[in-house]
Amino acid sequence: MSSSRVGLRLAACLLNISEARRKYIVENIAKAALLDKNGKKHPQVSVLNIFSDQDYNRSVITIAASVDKLGSSVLAACLEAFQAIDMEVQEGIHPCLGAVDLVPIYPLSGVTVEECGVVARSLAEDLVRHVPGCSVFLFGEADLPEKRSLVQRRKQLGWFTRRDVSALQPDLGAAPARRCGLTGVGASPYVMNCNITIDSQDMSAGREIASAIRGSNANGLKGVQAMAFPHEGKIEIACNVESFDDQEAAEISEDFQHVSYSVLGDQFSYVSPHYIEAQVKKLASDWGIGTKGRALVGFTPQECKNCAEYAIKENIGEFWKIRGGVFM
Repeated sequence: MSSSRVGLRLAACLLNISEARRKYIVENIAKAALLDKNGKKHPQVSVLNIFSDQDYNRSVITIAASVDKLGSSVLAACLEAFQAIDMEVQEGIHPCLGAVDLVPIYPLSGVTVEECGVVARSLAEDLVRHVPGCSVFLFGEADLPEKRSLVQRRKQLGWFTRRDVSALQPDLGAAPARRCGLTGVGASPYVMNCNITIDSQDMSAGREIASAIRGSNANGLKGVQAMAFPHEGKIEIACNVESFDDQEAAEISEDFQHVSYSVLGDQFSYVSPHYIEAQVKKLASDWGIGTKGRALVGFTPQECKNCAEYAIKENIGEFWKIRGGVFM
């Protein structure tokens, strides 16, 4: 099904919130995305997926909409989240700085990354206007003129070590309040989340494997960021898998397994989740460790686009209930 048949220009937000243990709160946040300020249902918005992990105490809510509706929809979800989540008492093993930790906007069909950047920037300004104590850092196409990546911004802000947020300097808003924390808002080509579990409790092995596949390393996987976390008595290799300009694919060796797709004529590629899993399995075997499976947090870019087109065409706002949310 093409986007032209649906007649929509679509974008998505993979909203990362610092709550997973209270399922009703996560679902209330998801449902808030579907209603306008008058309490009426948005006809061009769908919550495609909810992925919640109790060990991480983190949920990813996939919201898809026509690009002109996405900002107000995500804003409504964020307002609900800020009311319900208090970072002063939040606990979880996954790094985070904010109650609403990350708000990335991705193009799905008929929309450029630059347009998503405009949506993200406007959303960030609305957040600090409507939420007392909300502070925002910007990344990607929303971070003008530098366009610093999410990884760059997280390193600058100490996201990986979860330090005291009150000392941080936001791009928008006042100094971060302890209840709200600091929220990242930005836009980029689609970033997929893929986690592989190794059958071990050895964090040294986990960190070595994560480092080996990281795209910043000479022999790593392009566009892949990876961290190791203790998870349900095992170690999880959690990966962010970036889409990159397909013109760069010529630089990749022939055995580098990647998947290509296009948005509005722009060609992108990303490393296949199957290939990431195979590489983790190989590296783990060098330590005498097996793997216990792979979890895709939401969708591949193509799956997200296809589900969004179908859900919006059929006016299915709570698509996640049909697909089945993932609550771990």
